[in-house]
Amino acid sequence: MKSLKNLFTLATGFKVGIISTAISILIYFIGIPFFQVMDLKAYDFHFKARGKTEPTGEVVIVAVDEKSIDRIGRWPWPRSSMAELVKKLNGYRPAVMAFDIVFSEPDESSGSHIIKGLRKKLGDADPKLNSLLNSLEAGSDNDRILAKALNETPSVLGYFFYTGEEGYQAEGKDERDYMIPSRFATVRQLSDEDEHYELLQASGVTENIPVIAGAAENFGYFNIAPDPDGTVRWANLAIRYRNEIYPHISIEAIRKYIDSPPLMLNVAGYGVDSISMGEAQIPTDERGRLLINFRGGPYTFQHYSAVDIIEGAVPAEALEGKIVLVGVTAIGVYDMRVTPFAGTFPGVEVLANTIDTILRGDYIHRPDWILIFDLLSILIPGVILSIVIPKVHALYTALFACAIAALYIYANDYVFNHFSIWLTDSYPIFTILFVSAATTIFQFVSEEKKKREIREAFSHYVDRSIVNEIIKKPELLFLGGEEKTLTVFFSDVRGFTTITEKLKPQVLVKLMNDYLTPMTDIVLQNGGTVDKYMGDAIMAFWGAPLEQPDHAVRACRASIEMIRKLNELQKFWDKEGIPRLMAGMGLSTGKAVVGNMGSSTRFDYTVMGDVVNLGSRLEGLNKEYGTNIIVAEPTYDSAKGEFTFRELDLVKVKGKNLPIRIYELMGDLKEGGDLKETIEVFEAGLKAYRAKAWSMAEEYFRNTLELRPADGPSKIFLARIPLLRASELPEDWDGVFVMKTK
Repeated sequence: MKSLKNLFTLATGFKVGIISTAISILIYFIGIPFFQVMDLKAYDFHFKARGKTEPTGEVVIVAVDEKSIDRIGRWPWPRSSMAELVKKLNGYRPAVMAFDIVFSEPDESSGSHIIKGLRKKLGDADPKLNSLLNSLEAGSDNDRILAKALNETPSVLGYFFYTGEEGYQAEGKDERDYMIPSRFATVRQLSDEDEHYELLQASGVTENIPVIAGAAENFGYFNIAPDPDGTVRWANLAIRYRNEIYPHISIEAIRKYIDSPPLMLNVAGYGVDSISMGEAQIPTDERGRLLINFRGGPYTFQHYSAVDIIEGAVPAEALEGKIVLVGVTAIGVYDMRVTPFAGTFPGVEVLANTIDTILRGDYIHRPDWILIFDLLSILIPGVILSIVIPKVHALYTALFACAIAALYIYANDYVFNHFSIWLTDSYPIFTILFVSAATTIFQFVSEEKKKREIREAFSHYVDRSIVNEIIKKPELLFLGGEEKTLTVFFSDVRGFTTITEKLKPQVLVKLMNDYLTPMTDIVLQNGGTVDKYMGDAIMAFWGAPLEQPDHAVRACRASIEMIRKLNELQKFWDKEGIPRLMAGMGLSTGKAVVGNMGSSTRFDYTVMGDVVNLGSRLEGLNKEYGTNIIVAEPTYDSAKGEFTFRELDLVKVKGKNLPIRIYELMGDLKEGGDLKETIEVFEAGLKAYRAKAWSMAEEYFRNTLELRPADGPSKIFLARIPLLRASELPEDWDGVFVMKTK
C-alpha cells in the first residue's frame, strides 16, 4: 500500500514537471519581451565574463577629444581646421580615412559668403575686380578647402539615414549622385523561393553638402540601431532607401581598404543570408545585421588626439597603412552609446569594433538550428527535473536545480567563447526554476499532508524534536512492525500500593502528576519514546522510531537524571508529609519488534520481544538487591565508556533458562572517583563468593559496608552466604542465583 502511494505521488510530481515544461515552451513561442531582454542581458554577461581581447591593430581612432577642443576651439570646428587635420592625416599615409562626421551644412565661419554678396551687388561692371573677387572667394571658402584636402586622400565620408521609426520624412529631396557608387551593386538570390527579405527602411537622409561630397569616392551611413533595452549589439550593414540598398560605413571603409571589390547582398527564402565583398563573405541575420564582437570597453582601440595629429606629435608610423576613423569623443559632444562592456561608449569606437570584427572574421553566430536547440534546451532540463525532483528532498531539489543551471550557464559561456555561438540563456534557466518551483510546491503540499499524519500519530509518544526529525526524514519511519536493536526502560515506585492507601484521592492524583511529568520530560529530553504508563510505572525505549546509535547511553543518562530529580522532589514532598518514594529502574538492550500494534481503529506504537520482558524483570530485581538502576550485560557493554557500573550477580530471571550477568548503574563516569574503592572491594568479594571462599567473601562485603553503610547488594550477599555454606553445592556450581518471582 505504501509503495503504491509513493508511486502515485511520483507519477503526479512527474506530470506537474511536464506541464510546467510545456508552459515554458509556450512562453518561448509567445515571445514575452521580458525574456527577450533577459537573453540580451545574458549575452552582455558573456562579454564581461570573457573580458578584453586585443584588436587586430589595423584600426585606429583620431578623436576630437577634450584636449583638441581646449586647444582649437568648440565643436564644430571651421572647415579650415578640419582641412588642416585631413592634410596632416594624409601625411601619415593611412590606407583609409573614414569620417564618423557628416558635413551637412555650409561653413558660415568663412568669408566667402560676404564676397559672394559683394560680387552680386557690383555685377560685371569691372572684369578685373570680378576676377579678384573670384580669386578671394575661392581662397576663403573653407568648404572648398576641405574638399580639396579630401580629394587628395583615400577617404570615406559618412552620412545619416532617418528611419520611419524616427518620424522623419524627407519631402522633395533628390537622391544625390555621390551615393550611387556606394550602393549594393547586386542582390543575389540563393534559393528558388520568392525573394522576400526585410531590411531597415530609411525615410530620409542627411548627406554631406555637394562641394564636400564631390571630393570623395566612397560613402557609408553611420547609423547605429540599439536593441529594445538601449544597448548596441548589432550593426545594420544594409539599409533600404527608396529603391536602392546602401552599405554601412564599416563595409565601405573595409572595401576601400581591400581595393574596392563590388558589394553583393545575398538573400534566401528566410531573408538576408550574407554580404559578399569580392571573395569575402560577411554573415548576417535575416535582416542584414551583424553581431559586433566587441573587443572591450572604451579606449580598447588606439586613440590619437586630433590636435596631436595637427601639431605632428604622433609618431610617423602610427597610422601608416591603417584604417583611420575620425570622430568626436569629447564629453557632452560625442555620440554616446551603451554597449555590453560599458554604459558610456563613443559611437566612433562602435564603428571600430564593427570593422575589426569583419577584418578578423571572428563572427558571433545565431545559427539556423537555434530554434531546435532552444526547444531542446527547454525540454531536456524540464524532463530531467520532472523525473528527479519528486524523488528527492526539497534541499536536494534546490541543489540539483542550481547544479543544472550552473552547468548550463558554464556550457553556454564555453560555447560562446570557444565557438562564437550565441545560444539562449533565459528560457532554459527559467524552465529550470519554473519546473523546480512547481514540482517542489507540489512536493511540499504532499509532504505537508504526510507531516500532519505523522505529527498526529507521534505527538503523544515522543518529544517534539523527535517528531520534527521524523517529519524531516519520513523514509526512516516504518509503520506496522520492524525489528530493531533498542534499549528498553522500565521504572516503578516501590511500595506504591501501600502509599496510595494513606493518601486522599486528590493528593494522590497530584502526586502522580508531580512525579510522572518530570520523569516523562527527562525521557523525551534524552530522545526517548514513552511507550506507556501503568499506574506509577513507566515504560520507554530508545532507538526507534529514528535510529540512535547511542540509545543505551541515552537510556542510562535518562535513568540517572530521573533518580536525581526524584531526590529533588522528595525534599518538597517531605515538607508536605508525603511518604518517601523509592524508584527502581531496569534497562535491557537487544533486538525487538517496534511499530504500530493493535487494530485498525485502536493501536499503540510499542515494542515487543524478549528484551522487553527482561527489562521488566531487571526493574523488579532492584527490590531484591536494594538498588535503583540495574542493567543487563548488553547495556553495560554499550555504555561502560560513559558511566560507572559494578557487576552485581549472575541470575536466572523467571521465564529465562540461561543466566544473565547484571550490573548496577551507579553514576556518570566523571563522578565515579568516590565509588572506585567501593566497587573494587565489592567485586573482589563477588569473585571470592563465586569461588565458594565464603569467609573471604564475607570479609570483602563487610569492608564494602564500611565504605558504604547502606549498600544493599553487600547486605544481600552477607545474608545469602550462611545459607549457601550450609548447603551441599555441586562441584560445578557457578554462582548463578535463580529468581523465584518476577
